[in-house]
Order: sequence, then C-alpha cells, then structure tokens
Amino acid sequence: MATYVLIPGADGRAWYWHRVVPMLRERGHDVIAVDLPSDNTAGLAEHVDAVIGAIGDKASAPGLVLVAQSLAGFIAPLVCERTPVEQLILVNPMIPAPGETAGEWWDNTGRADAARAFAAEEGRDPNAGFDLVVDFFHDVPQDVTDEAMSAEASGPSEALFTEPWPLQTWPDVPTRLLQARDDRFFPLAFQWRVAAERLEGVPVEDLPGGHLVALSHPVELADLICRTEASP
Repeated sequence: MATYVLIPGADGRAWYWHRVVPMLRERGHDVIAVDLPSDNTAGLAEHVDAVIGAIGDKASAPGLVLVAQSLAGFIAPLVCERTPVEQLILVNPMIPAPGETAGEWWDNTGRADAARAFAAEEGRDPNAGFDLVVDFFHDVPQDVTDEAMSAEASGPSEALFTEPWPLQTWPDVPTRLLQARDDRFFPLAFQWRVAAERLEGVPVEDLPGGHLVALSHPVELADLICRTEASP
C-alpha cells in the first residue's frame, strides 16, 4: 500500500482533497493532505518545509507518492530532493522550467492564448476574462462550491511567484501527468504541448473534469491515482 501525500494548488488548503481522501483510504492507503503556508512572504523553501513537516515520520516508509495539483507542480519536485519518493503524480499541473518563476510561467507557456482558443471551441466568449465560477467551478457540485466559497482562503503567497525554480533538471523520480479533459484554465491540448516540451517521455493521462478535478470527479481521480502504471 502507498502513502499518498496530497499537495493543493493555489488555494493552499488540504480541504481541496477532502472528497478524494476517503476514497484512497478505502483502498487501504495512508493519506496525508497538506495545508500550505498562508504567510504572504512564504517562498518555495517554506512550502517545501510545510510538505516535509506534514509527511513527518512517514518519510522513511516505502511507497511514498506525491500528488501535486496545479501550482504545486513547482513545489513537489523540490520535495523529491529532500525525501525519498517512489512516484510523483502531477494533476492539472504548472510544469516549471529551470530558472523560471511561477509568475513568468504564464507568458512563457502561452497559457492565456490556449485558454482563449479553448473557450472559442466550446462556444464561450474567448475575451471574457477570468471568472472563478466559470473557469474553476463550472463542473463542481453546488454544495461543494458553496462550501468552498464560504471559507476564507488566503490564496497563494506573492513570494511563491517571484522565486526562480532552482532545479536544473527534473528529479529522477517516476513521474505521471494526469490532466482533466474539460479544464478551462489549462486546456488538454495545451498540457500535451507543455509536457512534450518540458517532461519529454511523460505521457498525459486524461480523465473527466475541470481544473478542480478533485472536487468535481473524485472517483475518477482516485481510480487514476491508484493505478500503478501510466494508463495507455
């Protein structure tokens, strides 16, 4: 059995994973959902420290698997430099390049153009601008959306977007990339391209859902996480 360490994206709350956690535990796995720092000055090191602290004495256990949502794609590879990890699973991720900041990533990858093109394909206004409900919660059940909106979220630290990603190469850890087909923020075709450029040889495994796939399609996500190998 594995120990899954679930790292949230920009929201930073372990709550993001609350629909997936019981499904992984039902399968007999240990699960650690991480709360990331709410301090606006917390940079990459502080975020990595938070993950390491959450892992605690499980660091020496076999079968440690990191699961990183979105912005956590900048954090999880750095955790791999600090503790033995059997597998790294990226979910709708930001995939960093050496020396790139999370703030630079958006223009460097062409995400905005890709999102506009996807909006046009779906018949949405490509110039409408970001809308939290339309772009993130469009496929999340209303009760879950209401719970998310009722909680105060600090959002990501500004410092996290200004620090260059320090690794020169991707860590030598088996890596999988899970991408939701209806993600309006990071469209599937966009992720295929970025993965080909930055994670050569890592296939994109797609599943139903939008950017907040752990909230909208937890069953499908848990099933895919638990696969021991990349799906064909």
